[in-house]
Amino acid sequence: MRRSIFSLFFRLAILLLMTSAAGILAFAKDRDPVIIIPGIMGSELVNKENRDEVVWFSVARSKTDDIRLPITSDPLASRDDLSAGDILRSIKLGLVPRIDIYKGLIDSLTSNGYHEETWNSPSKDGGNAGIYVFAYDWRLDNVHNAKLLIQQVESVKLQLKEPDLKFDVIAHSMGGLIARYSAMYGIADLPPGNQKPVPTWAGDRHFRKIVLLGTPNEGSPLALEGFINGESFGPIAFNLPFVRNVSRFDVFTMPAIYELLPAPGTFTLMGEDLQQVDVDLYDPKVWTEYGWDPVSDPKFVKAFPTASERKAAPEFFAKMLQRAKRFHQALNAASGVSPKVEFDLVGAECKDTVAGAALLRSEKSGDWITRFSVPDQKKKDGDSRGTAALRAAIYAPGDGVVSTYSLQGNGRLNSMFASTKFFCDAHNRLAANPEVQAYILGLLNGVDATSAKEEMPRN
Repeated sequence: MRRSIFSLFFRLAILLLMTSAAGILAFAKDRDPVIIIPGIMGSELVNKENRDEVVWFSVARSKTDDIRLPITSDPLASRDDLSAGDILRSIKLGLVPRIDIYKGLIDSLTSNGYHEETWNSPSKDGGNAGIYVFAYDWRLDNVHNAKLLIQQVESVKLQLKEPDLKFDVIAHSMGGLIARYSAMYGIADLPPGNQKPVPTWAGDRHFRKIVLLGTPNEGSPLALEGFINGESFGPIAFNLPFVRNVSRFDVFTMPAIYELLPAPGTFTLMGEDLQQVDVDLYDPKVWTEYGWDPVSDPKFVKAFPTASERKAAPEFFAKMLQRAKRFHQALNAASGVSPKVEFDLVGAECKDTVAGAALLRSEKSGDWITRFSVPDQKKKDGDSRGTAALRAAIYAPGDGVVSTYSLQGNGRLNSMFASTKFFCDAHNRLAANPEVQAYILGLLNGVDATSAKEEMPRN
């Protein structure tokens, strides 16, 4: 009797173990592979011939290469000797502790059952909870990189012989624009001339879920500031003079940064009388009028000593402004096709974020000065109304780089998003934030604790 009872319990235990193991395997099998797309400046740039030489990110400038692209009459054909290396996992700046960029995000996935794969030679388990990092040359046109993403995805599916495989995507900052375009248009380029873009959603068959992390869906005025003052947009929020800085002339050569300018009709520019100034950011004449155009800078000749580059510069500039305008129009275009891919927004709303600019006249030269910051202090006479009005026009809630309104497409894209979640952290820290990582992991695995949409009216 005892033996039969023991045998019964033993068989039940084995059955439970087998059922549990099968459940674990089924859970693991149900997890899609994940693509991580970094933001601008979030991928290494290496020398094509000597891939051990990392040009970006490196504090010291390369002796033979720079991140500036050559200026040509065809901006999309502009190339140099650099190509994408790995995603930036972490960086080290002197005595400062190592800064996590995307390593923590990757580690959080691997500690929860995912594993890293390579695009060119995925393992037999590459379609099951694999991690593919999409490092790309972030200087180039976003449409170019969106098409490259689709090509990489199709190549993996072909190698794995899984034509119906779908990927989840975690796209940070500008990477979200690449992900959106690839889902909306596949490998199609922007339509020529004034032809109206119509999303076909040709690429969404490759994706199940796209998480947009701090994505500037309506661009950012900080891109304009970069053209005026030079700016580091990436994982470090400062320039290092005489060592590693990004000048306005570097910015001028990079198609992707044009496509980060505020979307048409979304830029707030305040005049000295605190009245809004209507400007077309995509008209080169406006840039000349307000002193924004790097070509008009007296230092431009010294920065570009080659006559051919100086000659091509005005045409390059005009073409890139128009292409950037059409890029935004394509992303905001409506379609009768209902996408199958699910979009989720993750961002921050606790930091003052530049959402506009102010025009002032220089008392000495009479030239226009464009301000992207306003000191939080009262005037000597105690009247702070003007300062308060400027701050209200220039700043909005956000993550310090991307405003919540840009993240949400100013409400126009809300119908696209399955969920919206805000945390309190800086733009460049979002991917490294453990709470954000845990939340995204929950989204990927269908464990969404707070899926309700959070909307904020603009003051």
